[in-house]
Amino acid sequence: MQTKVATQHFNGNVLVAKSGKVVYQKAFGYRNYTTKEPLTNNSVFELASISKQFTAVGILLLVEKGKLKLSDTLRKFFPELPYPNITIRHLLTHTSGLPDYMDMLKTWPTNQFASNQDVLAFLIKTKPASFFKPGEKWKYSNAAFVLLASIIEKISGQPFPDYMNKNIFKPLRMQHTSIYNSRHSAGASMANYAYGYVYSERRDRYILPDSLLSYGFVIPRDGIQGDGNVNATTADLLKWDRALKNNSLLSTKTQQQMLSPQVTVDPSSAMYLATKIKSYGYGIGVGTNKYGNYLWHGGNQPGYATNLIQYVEEDITIIVLSNNASNVLEITEGLAGLMIAK
Repeated sequence: MQTKVATQHFNGNVLVAKSGKVVYQKAFGYRNYTTKEPLTNNSVFELASISKQFTAVGILLLVEKGKLKLSDTLRKFFPELPYPNITIRHLLTHTSGLPDYMDMLKTWPTNQFASNQDVLAFLIKTKPASFFKPGEKWKYSNAAFVLLASIIEKISGQPFPDYMNKNIFKPLRMQHTSIYNSRHSAGASMANYAYGYVYSERRDRYILPDSLLSYGFVIPRDGIQGDGNVNATTADLLKWDRALKNNSLLSTKTQQQMLSPQVTVDPSSAMYLATKIKSYGYGIGVGTNKYGNYLWHGGNQPGYATNLIQYVEEDITIIVLSNNASNVLEITEGLAGLMIAK
């Protein structure tokens, strides 16, 4: 890790555990480059797409309570949408074919927040074409998980952050975890928050992406939930990892379904090319490499790169969270090699 800090400027937090017991935990660098406040083990990071597995569990809890079925269609909840035959299962497994809501943000005012309701309204009004028929192919879809969060709100009658806090974060005692939009929630600052930075060649330093034209979407996107915006510490993510391992929230049957290969990942996709992950469950990747079978998800957001992996047979958990978009995949693989002695 010292080498990664010295040669690749890694800035972030790392935790490695064996059978749920911490083997290594350390913070490197700054949580605020401007004030030079250091990261600590209690620093809170935006998890980006690691958030999708939390949204998946939120949905599966409603399934277990009989509030919805995996076979329910999207239009059962939002009949105005022009996309027939998309089921909850399609949304959970990235096989819905839904168009990307990032097209909406290309024309959105860069100083205004968008919301899940705005994404829904965009799809209803403009009716962008699907990429394919539901279940026909695999294509990573942020829009699918935004709509899953909206379904949770509609069924539960609660705001998505409140539902997740009541049903997941509090029961697991994840005291430093929440749905938090750092810009949108500026009036409610979070203690030990690790701000995400990008490197500016012109300024020769790390800066917040908000000031760069190429990242004009970061403010609008900050109000959207379900596909990202879970924020947590490495210690809280270990609690989450143990909850999945021990079926703490879901029944064994439902948990096994979530963590089993449900669909095959498109080998031409960016996710496959970056990770070689071949299968996807509900909101989580399911794979095998030279170290064994694993459950995985990563995340990328301007200023953040995150990775959470559990090697199932060895029961080794590796968590790498960076707030300067370091190469967390490479670091995770190196730590796995050290832990599994291969």
